[in-house]
Amino acid sequence: MICLGIEGTAHTCGVGIVDEDANILANELDMYRPEKGGIHPREAANHHSDVVVPLIRKALDAAGVEMKEIDVVCFSQGPGLGPCLRTVATAARALAVSLDRPIIGVNHCISHLEIGVAKTDCTDPVLLYASGGNTQIISFANGRYRIFGETLDIGIGNMFDKLGRELGLGYYAGPKIEKIAQEGSRLLDLPYSVKGMDMAFSGIMTAAVAHRARGESLEDICFSVQETCFAMLTEVTERAMAHIEKGEVLLGGGVVQNKRLRAMVARMTSDRGAEMFVPESRLCIDNGAMIAWTGLLMHNAGVRMTIDDTKVDQRYRTDEVEVSWR
Repeated sequence: MICLGIEGTAHTCGVGIVDEDANILANELDMYRPEKGGIHPREAANHHSDVVVPLIRKALDAAGVEMKEIDVVCFSQGPGLGPCLRTVATAARALAVSLDRPIIGVNHCISHLEIGVAKTDCTDPVLLYASGGNTQIISFANGRYRIFGETLDIGIGNMFDKLGRELGLGYYAGPKIEKIAQEGSRLLDLPYSVKGMDMAFSGIMTAAVAHRARGESLEDICFSVQETCFAMLTEVTERAMAHIEKGEVLLGGGVVQNKRLRAMVARMTSDRGAEMFVPESRLCIDNGAMIAWTGLLMHNAGVRMTIDDTKVDQRYRTDEVEVSWR
């Protein structure tokens, strides 16, 4: 069985094709990059509208399959930016109807976990999911993927991008902050915003900008922001592991490409006698293959949807999904 998945929750439009053995036959993507400022949802949706059909064709060519060989069509149903979600949902519906194939809407957050499990050696992990729009600690318990901790305001990647604009680093600031942080050494006073099992990042950004206004170096600001935020993520992840007694951590989302975050989590898991797993970089970022694979798992477990069931949900909670495939 061959499944085609379309991702389009935010800045990335991706098309992936997988088979039922989790072989990734194709994984094509195109990222919207605004000339200035951050993501404008309508402009991002227009970008997705322009590239989704060429990406489908490119993925089919890369996979070496014909359109008629696609057995299931899947798409990112949420959470995400409304205009972007609606654009890829429309494309998926049109493709499924024209091919007379089943269609499956996939929770974007869960797909990060499922592709990580499929492409690493972990089996029942706690997922540290850190991306632009989402920051959650997720694991399976009692028939659903439960959220054991999450951001109370903005995703950590979103905070990095906002901070980057304030510091003059431009959009998609995470890699730039990581590079600059390597030259910093002094830990500045920033709010350590862990509230129970949840986190908040906007106050950290405000404090960092204030430090810049007082003349602190860019290097020390980036260093301090990373150390503070990543310590928060690591702490909450460790407490989730202790609470549900699991010995595996899986990293997912674009932010987990950061080497300092990986080093912190690796140290924590080593100290606990646990294991850390990270899929290859192209599977950490938003991509169509993770949508295709999760949708295929759902379809094989008996999940079926009509076109009426494929309405997108910008606030599609991870723990709303009944996980029938585990």
